[in-house]
Amino acid sequence: MAHDPGPLLVRAHAEALSAARAAGAATWTGSFDLGRSQDQVALDADTWTWRGRAYPYPGKLKDRTIHHWDGEDFVAVSRYDGALIKLVPTEWGAPTFEIDGIKMLPTSKTSPIDDARRKVALVQPRGKVVLDTCGGLGYFAACCLDEGAARILSFEKNQDVLWLRTLNPWSPDPEAASSGGRLQLAHADVSVAIASIADASVDALLHDPPRFGIAGELYSHDFYGQLARVLRRGGRLFHYTGTPNRLTSGRDVPREVAKRLEKAGFKAEPALDGVLAIRR
Repeated sequence: MAHDPGPLLVRAHAEALSAARAAGAATWTGSFDLGRSQDQVALDADTWTWRGRAYPYPGKLKDRTIHHWDGEDFVAVSRYDGALIKLVPTEWGAPTFEIDGIKMLPTSKTSPIDDARRKVALVQPRGKVVLDTCGGLGYFAACCLDEGAARILSFEKNQDVLWLRTLNPWSPDPEAASSGGRLQLAHADVSVAIASIADASVDALLHDPPRFGIAGELYSHDFYGQLARVLRRGGRLFHYTGTPNRLTSGRDVPREVAKRLEKAGFKAEPALDGVLAIRR
């Protein structure tokens, strides 16, 4: 799915755009791609023009919401199909996303891109074939591309998350020239699709599954055995677990995951907000 290059608006920018018109300004400069660039737009009485196309001024937009042009109006970048999936702005520019109000990426202290960059660095992707099991918005893949990975095999099960990626300018586009054909993104359940990946054909692995209560199969001994099968000896794996409060949950999830990975053929230890493992 190719990216949609249309403008994106958050409430603060839409209000600034309308305020500039009300003040009699002929132009306004701001970002229409969540901070990736700045553009100057021409302001007329009823429309504003961005990159040669005129758009109506938006009405009152929702807070904590990114809006895109659907051909008739600016509407929230969200979908509902049994669960509400929504692209959510952050102070860092790069957005996160939520499923039924649960934030999927850490953004309270750092940009989700910077967070992904630190985790990707642990698997040293330069020149390697990388398996990205649960692609999400593609920030792991974007960092792997930046770090010179030879090829990234990325899987995403949720069709609506893939749609979010087409509207998110921070998500890597597999069809873009900048990707160089190195990113292969598949709409598939990795717990099933991994069976088709050849033994020892992957040099590094990034595993960022939903929490255990949603996708327990991605924490199972059988799945970890599949990860060990496709990863070459000496290959590195970063497994995101989060850091649930042990005092309230009664569990040390990173330690539990590390022990399970050890049984599957890895040497593993907690790292950052997850586990770093090396295939024995």
